[in-house]
Amino acid sequence: MPETLISAIICTHNRDTYLGAAIDSLLAQQTDISFEVVVVDNGSTDNTRKVVEQRTDVRLKYVFEPVLGLSVARNTGASSSSGKILAYLDDDAVASVSWLQVLYSAFETNSQLAIAGGKVTLLYPQGKAAPNWLSPGLAANLGAYDLGDKTIYIDNPGLTPRGLNYAIRRSFLEEIGGFDTNLGRIGKKLLSNEELQMTESAISRGWQVAYLPDALVAHNVQIERLQRSWFFSRGWWQGISECYREELAGKAGIGQLQRGSERFLRGLYKALQYISDPAERFDKLVYAYGQIGYLNAAIQGLLSKKNG
Repeated sequence: MPETLISAIICTHNRDTYLGAAIDSLLAQQTDISFEVVVVDNGSTDNTRKVVEQRTDVRLKYVFEPVLGLSVARNTGASSSSGKILAYLDDDAVASVSWLQVLYSAFETNSQLAIAGGKVTLLYPQGKAAPNWLSPGLAANLGAYDLGDKTIYIDNPGLTPRGLNYAIRRSFLEEIGGFDTNLGRIGKKLLSNEELQMTESAISRGWQVAYLPDALVAHNVQIERLQRSWFFSRGWWQGISECYREELAGKAGIGQLQRGSERFLRGLYKALQYISDPAERFDKLVYAYGQIGYLNAAIQGLLSKKNG
């Protein structure tokens, strides 16, 4: 067997409906480079294992990780694979046929590249379309990601590649000690910001982060994510994630209450400004609601520090 140059990793939790298509898109890659596909079953109770075992390709590997958490599963995927480049694909996404080739070529030609990801389009359920209250900003919460048709080296962490279409150099991941298991989705807790934190770490250490438009992935939009309530929940957890990220950066403290309050009021003010635009109005309301989650986490942090 030739040396595995890139490992495609799918971390999955109870998504047997979509998982097969994700795996098949990887096994159908058009490339001459040697690769493997590692499926990390993160405590699933559905037919996930059966879906994997129905496919007998020697390049496919199944790993069970009982501890819930996307970052935990990503670290398990890294330790269970052998490629020097790790390419993470979501269990409800479909990779274009040249995905692995584009990603590998970018890393191979740039030794300073730590992280790369590509364009993401959305696949809506049959008979459904984007609702009129969905802004481009909130579509990003569904995974949409498009910085244009040219390669871009990212210096603004807010533009970091989406985790559903995400590749990282193994040596960099080992350098920083893996994915932070306090960030990233855990079951129904929609924690995030782990990719943003990774980009900040890479840039601060002199590495590069790239957007690769040709590393294209399509992401299935689950029907429950077309409900306003899902976006409010996502915004709440985004606020909590931001609070924790500030804590890691040494920015936690009483100042968070002022920052969160100002952002909350700004969100409400902008929602009133866009009263006649349903998409932008809803976008600003979700932003304001997220600041309540941020403030709640900040207050809990202050109280625990005081009691500690």
